[in-house]
Amino acid sequence: MFAADRATHLYRSACLLTSGDTHLAEDLVQETLGRMYVLWGRSSRIDNPAAYAQTVLVRAFLTHRRRRSATERPVGELPEAPRAPDDDPELRLALLGALGRLSPKDRAVVVLRYWEDRSVEETAAAMNVSSAAVRTRTVRALAKLREHLGGGSLVEFAAG
Repeated sequence: MFAADRATHLYRSACLLTSGDTHLAEDLVQETLGRMYVLWGRSSRIDNPAAYAQTVLVRAFLTHRRRRSATERPVGELPEAPRAPDDDPELRLALLGALGRLSPKDRAVVVLRYWEDRSVEETAAAMNVSSAAVRTRTVRALAKLREHLGGGSLVEFAAG
């Protein structure tokens, strides 16, 4: 039941972390759910399994990016996804492109802080770094996003 309830949310986060690489996002979600399955008997010690799954997802992503094979990119078109009526495809593509130009750790900070709406401390715990490192990386990542997007309006819209 947990996997069915959380898979969509994990997949959306994974898509943002991977800058729209749906194949890698699916792999990361499967790896996360597999790790959660192994730990499920001990889940009574986990206060918040959903947050723990997000932490596992981010760490799986960062581990994947460190691997040598992580530089391989699949070629092809992204599949068409159903759009919400107020969805702006140009903004979505611009944001995904800008996220893709960030380093994996910068991308993880932005996704955790602004997509997952996590606190600095929660983000630090998920990434296994200090709170000061998260704050510094957030400021730098947002500055890079502003630079890539050509101004501040899109970044404030995306972060807000």
